[in-house]
Amino acid sequence: MLKTGHRIIFIAILAIVGCSQEQQKETEAVAQEVTLVETIVAVGDSLTAGFGLDENQSYPAVLEGKLRAAGYPYQVINGGVSGETSSGTLSRMEWILTLEPDIVILEIGVNDGLRGVDPQVTEDNIRQMLRLLEESEVEVVFVGMKMVRNLGPGYVSRFNRIYPGLAEEFDVVFFPFFLEGVAMVSELNQSDGVHPNAKGYAIIVENMYSYVVEVIERSPKL
Repeated sequence: MLKTGHRIIFIAILAIVGCSQEQQKETEAVAQEVTLVETIVAVGDSLTAGFGLDENQSYPAVLEGKLRAAGYPYQVINGGVSGETSSGTLSRMEWILTLEPDIVILEIGVNDGLRGVDPQVTEDNIRQMLRLLEESEVEVVFVGMKMVRNLGPGYVSRFNRIYPGLAEEFDVVFFPFFLEGVAMVSELNQSDGVHPNAKGYAIIVENMYSYVVEVIERSPKL
C-alpha cells in the first residue's frame, strides 16, 4: 500500500501525464492543420500585385478568403510585381519554384503589349514558364489577357492568340480574360482607368474562382 505522501506524488504524476497527453493531442491537431495547408502562388504584374490598393484588397488576398470560407485550406501568396514583363517573370521562375507551390496562377503579358514587344517574344517567354511549371509538376491556372485595339488590328490579333494557343498546347486550366466584366467599366477601376479597384477585384475573383477550384479538385492531396 502506498503511503499518503507517495499517493499524492503518484496522483500528481498521473495528472502531469494526462495533461501531457492532452497537450500532445492539441499539438498533433495543430500539426495536422498546418500540413493540410497547400500553397497557391499568384504570379503576375501590377494586376496581381494590387497596384494602388491595400494588400488585403488585392485579388490573391480576396481569393484566399473565399477559398478558406469554402473549406479549401489554401494560402495564396501574392507574387505580383508592378510593371513586370514576361521576360521579368521568366527570370523569376527559379525563385517562384523555391516557394514550392502546389498551384500557380499565371497572369502576365499585358505590359509586353503596352510596350509593343513582339508577340512572338511574349509567347516564347510564357511557353518557357509553362514548361518549367509542367516539369516541376505544378498545377496551373493560366490567365488570358487581351490587348487594347489602338495598337492596330494585326498586333492585337497576334497578341490575343498567344493565350488560347498556349493553353491548348500545355492542356492547362484556362481563365480566358482576367479583366472580364471589369475592363473599361469606370466604377470598377481606379482613376487611371487601368487598374481595378476593390469592387473590380471582387468581380475578378468571382470570375476566376471556378477555374481555381477545378485545379484544386484535380489534386490527390485533398
